[in-house]
Amino acid sequence: MTQLMKAARSGTKDGLEKTKIAVMRKVTFLHRKEAPGDSEEEDMGFLEVTVSDMKHPPPELGPMPDGLSPQQVVRRHILGSIVQSERSYVDSLKRILQDYRHPLMEMEPKALSVRKCQVVFFRLKEILHCHSMFQIALFSRVAEWDATEKIGDLFVASFSKSMVLDVYSDYVNNFTNAMSVIKKACLTKPVFLEFLKKRQMTSPDRVTLYGLMVKPIQRFPQFILLLQDMLKNTPKGHPDRLSLQLALTELETLAEKLNEQKRVADQMAEIQQLTRSVSDRSSLNKLLNSGQHQLLLCETLTETVYGDRGQLIKSKERKVFLLNDMLVCANINFKGQLEISSLVPLGPKYVVKWNTALPQVQVVEVGQENSTYDKDNVVIQNAGAKKHTSSSQSSNKVYLGPPRLFQELQDLQKDLAVVEQITLLISTLHGTYQNLNMTVAQDWCLALQRMMRVKEEEIHSANKCRLRLLLPGKTDKSGRPISFMVVFITPNPLSKISWVNRLHLAKIGLREENQPGWLCPDEDKKSKAPFWCPILACHVPAFSSNALDLQLGAVVHNPVQSSLLGFSAVSTSLPQGYLWIGGGQEGAGGQVEIFSLNRTVPRTVKSFPVASQVLCMEYIPEKSKEEQEQGKAEDSRSAADQPSAPHPTICLGLQDGSILVYGSVDTGTQCLLTCRSPGRQPVLCLKHSPEYLFAGLQNGTLAAYARNNGGLWDLEAQPTCLEVGTGPVRTLLTLDDTVWASCANQVTVLDAASLQPQQTFEAHPDEEASVTHMIKAGSGVWMAFSSGSSIRLFHTETLEHLQEINIATRTTFVLPGQKNVRVTSLLICQGLLWVGTDQGIIVLLPVPRLEGIPKITGKGMVSLNGHCGPVEFLAVAVSTLAPDVLKNDKEEEGGQEEKPDSPSSEPSALDKPPAREMRKKGILLQYRLHSTSHLPGQLLSVKEAPPAPGGTALEHSEEDGSIYEMADDPDVWVRSRPCVRDAHRKEISSVAIISGGRGYRNFNPSSKLPACSETDSTLLIWQVPLML
Repeated sequence: MTQLMKAARSGTKDGLEKTKIAVMRKVTFLHRKEAPGDSEEEDMGFLEVTVSDMKHPPPELGPMPDGLSPQQVVRRHILGSIVQSERSYVDSLKRILQDYRHPLMEMEPKALSVRKCQVVFFRLKEILHCHSMFQIALFSRVAEWDATEKIGDLFVASFSKSMVLDVYSDYVNNFTNAMSVIKKACLTKPVFLEFLKKRQMTSPDRVTLYGLMVKPIQRFPQFILLLQDMLKNTPKGHPDRLSLQLALTELETLAEKLNEQKRVADQMAEIQQLTRSVSDRSSLNKLLNSGQHQLLLCETLTETVYGDRGQLIKSKERKVFLLNDMLVCANINFKGQLEISSLVPLGPKYVVKWNTALPQVQVVEVGQENSTYDKDNVVIQNAGAKKHTSSSQSSNKVYLGPPRLFQELQDLQKDLAVVEQITLLISTLHGTYQNLNMTVAQDWCLALQRMMRVKEEEIHSANKCRLRLLLPGKTDKSGRPISFMVVFITPNPLSKISWVNRLHLAKIGLREENQPGWLCPDEDKKSKAPFWCPILACHVPAFSSNALDLQLGAVVHNPVQSSLLGFSAVSTSLPQGYLWIGGGQEGAGGQVEIFSLNRTVPRTVKSFPVASQVLCMEYIPEKSKEEQEQGKAEDSRSAADQPSAPHPTICLGLQDGSILVYGSVDTGTQCLLTCRSPGRQPVLCLKHSPEYLFAGLQNGTLAAYARNNGGLWDLEAQPTCLEVGTGPVRTLLTLDDTVWASCANQVTVLDAASLQPQQTFEAHPDEEASVTHMIKAGSGVWMAFSSGSSIRLFHTETLEHLQEINIATRTTFVLPGQKNVRVTSLLICQGLLWVGTDQGIIVLLPVPRLEGIPKITGKGMVSLNGHCGPVEFLAVAVSTLAPDVLKNDKEEEGGQEEKPDSPSSEPSALDKPPAREMRKKGILLQYRLHSTSHLPGQLLSVKEAPPAPGGTALEHSEEDGSIYEMADDPDVWVRSRPCVRDAHRKEISSVAIISGGRGYRNFNPSSKLPACSETDSTLLIWQVPLML
C-alpha cells in the first residue's frame, strides 16, 4: 500500500504518461460486485484503503508569488476553486458514511437491516476511495503549481479508468432504488424517520441525507465547468492546453454515460411505478411488462374541463406518460406522511384513468377544429363533462372549451364587413361633417382590423400552454364514432412545444422504416430510446424533373424565420427556411432545386437551370450588427456612395469555372453576381470568411475574392491566387483566423487575413489518398479520404494526429463481408458524427460536444435506411424558434409594467391608461386616436364638442369615434404589449439532417419494404426532437 501511495505521488511529476502508469498499476483495490447486498459483509471484494489526514493532508494552495500575469492569476484562482470543491465533496462523502451508514449498521435494535443499508449506501466507499487517491495526487500537483502550471493530465489519469465508470455507474443505477428504500423505511419505521430528522437538525448546514447522496451525480458536471474556465484562460501553446482538452473530453464522456444510465434507470422506475397501479389481469399490465415499451416523456399536467359557454368547470393534476406507442393518463395519489417530503422526494402512486394507442391521438389547436376531423361523422364530447341525452343535440356541437375567443374573432370579421358597407354609404353623403366622413370611417375599419389582430394574439396565447388532444371513444347508438377532447394546461410554453413535438415524432417512429431505424451494436446489448435516435421523417425526389438523369452535387440550408407559422406548426415542421439542392449532368447543364421546409414534408418552391453542373455551394449569412458597425467605422466614405449591406446570399461553384451569387428566396433569388475562375478551372469547393470568399480549383489553386464596399464579393477584380499544390483542391475549412486547404494527401494552413501559408502537414501516409472532407468539432478536425475506409482526427492547434477509425468495422453489421468501403461525406451535429459511405450506408458515431478533443468513444449506430448508391452529401438544417413563441402571459404582463419605467420610453397621455373607476366600458373604434376637430364641416353630435386646446392635443373626445364593444383595458388597443427583450430565455433549436444519393434503400433484412427503390436522386430527411 505504501508503494501505491508513493506511485500516485511521484508519478504526477513528469506529466501524463507517468501519471497513467502510476495510477494504472496492477494493485487492484476495487473489485466489481454484481448487485448491492449480495453478501453480508459489504467490505468483502475490495482492499480498503485508509487515507489519513495526518500522513496525507488535503491539498492547499500556498501564497501567490509576485510577477504573475493576469491570466496566471485567474488560473490560480480556478485551481483554488478545484481544490476547495474537491475537499467539500470528499467531506460530504465522509459525512454520509460516518453520520449515517456507520450508526445505522451499529444501531441495536436495527432501524434499517444490514442488507438495506448495503442497498442504500452501495458503492459510496469505493467512490470515496477514488477521490481520496485523487486528492493525494492533487496535493503534489498543487504544491508544484507555480513551477509547472499543469493539471489536465492529472484529471485524464484519474478519471479515464474504467474503474471510475464502474463504481459511479453502479451508484447511479442504484440511486432510485436507494431512495425508494429510504422512503419506505420513513413511512413504516418511526425510529428511522426520527434518526434522519435528528441527523439533519444537528448538522451544521442542515443538509438532508438526500442532499448529500445526490452530490456524486452532480460531481462531474461541476468538474466540467471548472475545467472549461481553466481552458478559457490557458493560452495556445501552453503545455497544459492539450491535457485540459483531453481531460474535458474524458469527463464529458463519463458524464454523458452516467446521464444516459440515470435516464434509463429513472424511465424504468416510472414504468414500474405505473405497472404497479394497473390490475394484473388487464391488457395494459401485460403490455407494460412486455419490456417493449420505452418512456419518451412524462410530466404532471393540469386537466381542465370546460362547459358549453367556455366556463371552467373543474381542473385536476394528472400524470401523463408518452410511451413509444401509447399515451397513458393517470390520477396522482400521494399517500403517507407529508413531513418526510422534506427528507426524501416522495414518489406518488398512480391510478390509470385512460390509455390509448398513439396513432389515434390528435393535437387540436383553437380555431383548427374543422381541418382536424370530419365533423359530420364524428361526435365530440368534452372529457369530464356531463354526457348529452340526445345524440341529435350533440351532433355538430363541438365542446372544445373555451371556444369564446374564436367566436369573438368571427364576430369581429362580420362586423368589419358591415363597417366596410357603411364606409361605402358614407362616401355617398352630400354634406361635410367633422366626425362622419371617409377619414373617420376608414379609422373604424383600421380599428377593427387592429382588434382582430389582438384577438388572434389572444388565441395564439391561449394555445401556448393549452394542450388539447382528440382521443377515440366508443361508437354511439347510430354507429358513429365518438371522440372526446381532453384539455391539459402545461406548466409553460416550453412544455407545450415539447409535448406536441414528441407526439409528432413518436407517430413517425411507428412507421415500418423506423421499426427499427437504427442498428445499435452496443456492448451492453441495450437499445437506445427512440427519441435518442434521429427519426427518418420522409424521403423525396431531389429534382422535380424526372426526364433528365441529374446527379447530385451540393446542398445548403438557407434559414428564414416565418412569423406566419402557428404554434403547433413550429413544433412539428422541419427547421424553418429553404433547402437549396444543386446538381446536373457531367459535361451538360446544371439544375438548382429549392425546397421550403416550413412544414412536415418539404415542397419545391422554385427550380431553375444554370449553365453547368453545380459542384459546390456556400451559404453566406447577413452581416451581424457588430460587423456592420465595424465596417462603417473603418470606411470613411459617405453613406450615399456606399450601397446598403446585402441580404443573405448563396454562392454556387460550377463545372465550367463559373461562380454565381444569388439572393435568398425572400428577395426573389436574383443572380446578383457572376464571374469565371482563373483559367476557367472547375470550382470544387467554396468557403467564406468575413473578408474573403475562397474557391478551391481543379488545378490546385486557391482563389480569394475580397469584399467590395457594398458587402458583396468583388468578383470583377482579379482574385488573389495561391498555389496549394499540383492536384485539385478538394475541400476547404475556415477555422477562426485560418483557412485549411487540401491538395492530395497534404493540408495547407493559411492565415485568413494576410493569405500567407503558415504550415503544411501530411494527413495520410498514402500519397494516393486525397483529403476529400474536413469537418471541425471542438478542438479537432475529422478528415475523410478518396481511398480507404478510415477517417482521421487532427488537433486544430498542434496539427497532431490523435485518432483513426475504420468505418468498415461498423458497416459490416449491415452488409457482412463488404470490407472495401469508402467515406463519401461527413457531418457533425449535436454530439454525433454522421459518416456517409459509397455503399449508401450511414454510420453515426458519438463525439463530445464541448471544447475538448472530439474523440470517438463508442461503437455508434448504423442506419437501416440509406441510398442505393454513394451518399453524395450530408447537411444539417437548423433553426432557432422565435423568442416570442416562448413568452407566456406573465412575462408579457411583466414587460408591459416595466416598459414605462425605462428611460428611453416616454409614454404619451394616450399610452397611460386612465384609472379603472374612470374608464368607459367600451373600445373607441380609432386606430391612432386622430382628433377630427381640424377637419372641415359641422360636428355631427347631440352634444356640443369641447374646444381642443391648441387644436392639436390628442385627447379622448366624443368625436373620436363611437363606442361599440366592451373592454377593460385601453392599453390592449392603444398599442400591443412589447416583448421583454432583456429577459433571459432558453433557445430552442429545430434540427433536421439531410442526405442525398441515388434512390432509397432499406437495409433491414426482416423488413417488407423494397430493398432498393428508384434510382433517381433522392433526399432522405431525418428529424430529431426539439433541443430544449
